[in-house]
Amino acid sequence: MEHGHDVAVFHRGRTNADLLAGRIDHRIGDRNTPDYSALGGSETWDAVIDVSAYVPRHVHQLADVLGRRVGHYVHVSSISAYDEAVITADEDSPLAADLADPTVEEVTGETYGPLKAMCERASLARFDEDRTAIVRPTYVCGPHDHSDRFTYWVRRMARGGDVAMLSPSAPLQIVDGRDLGAFMVRLAADAAAGGFDGVGPFAPVPDLLAEITPEGADARLVGVSAEALEAADVALPLVSQEPDAFMSRPGARARAAGLETRSAAQTAAATRAWDAERGEPALKVGPTVEQEAALLLGA
Repeated sequence: MEHGHDVAVFHRGRTNADLLAGRIDHRIGDRNTPDYSALGGSETWDAVIDVSAYVPRHVHQLADVLGRRVGHYVHVSSISAYDEAVITADEDSPLAADLADPTVEEVTGETYGPLKAMCERASLARFDEDRTAIVRPTYVCGPHDHSDRFTYWVRRMARGGDVAMLSPSAPLQIVDGRDLGAFMVRLAADAAAGGFDGVGPFAPVPDLLAEITPEGADARLVGVSAEALEAADVALPLVSQEPDAFMSRPGARARAAGLETRSAAQTAAATRAWDAERGEPALKVGPTVEQEAALLLGA
């Protein structure tokens, strides 16, 4: 809207149903039902940004409804769509194979990546390669992140003291949702086609956590084992022990196409302010203070 675009949003109306009322055209429906009636008629759009396609059916149904009434299609996929066994550093890396049963729609740790890859293939088939941009982000973080994964670390590093950390830990790569959103709007406006890794800089976990620690907070990482975490039935958000090619993406093609990313410290500061504004509710992930203390005693 800041760039003069006329915006319509298609959503279920469960959250922010009156966002920018009178300025945004809200179309209420549900692709899971499916109910696309709010997109019926003969209207046309220059572009659509699809942020919530998790199974190929979502893509096919949208294509059935919009057909050629949309000029350009920006599809939000995931780094997980790549084939982990043969992943390379660029955006032409092979994608995961289709699931043996193409009707599977249960999203699990095993099916998420292949389903995203299947969604990509459906996008290219239904909206044409020359008018489709596919964006593959890593962990999307910042204000309004409902997962609380990054917010956990923002709070924890600000509290200081001994911090339980998986040892050893693999690199971590995040991207600010605001940067990713601006990039997708640019792709739509430029009618850019192809695959793009929507990623920010990657760094060793200790370096990234040091960067997001606010001035005056004395935080010290204390290594705990994966076995200790499992025994305590506790998970540390975002971090992994295994080297992960998904978390060290250069994103060269996206940067060449206009992706600009802010620092992790800037994302953390904005997340901290948003978290304070919402009253710092109980987080959905991460150990409690008591659980962490028990882990540290055994470290």
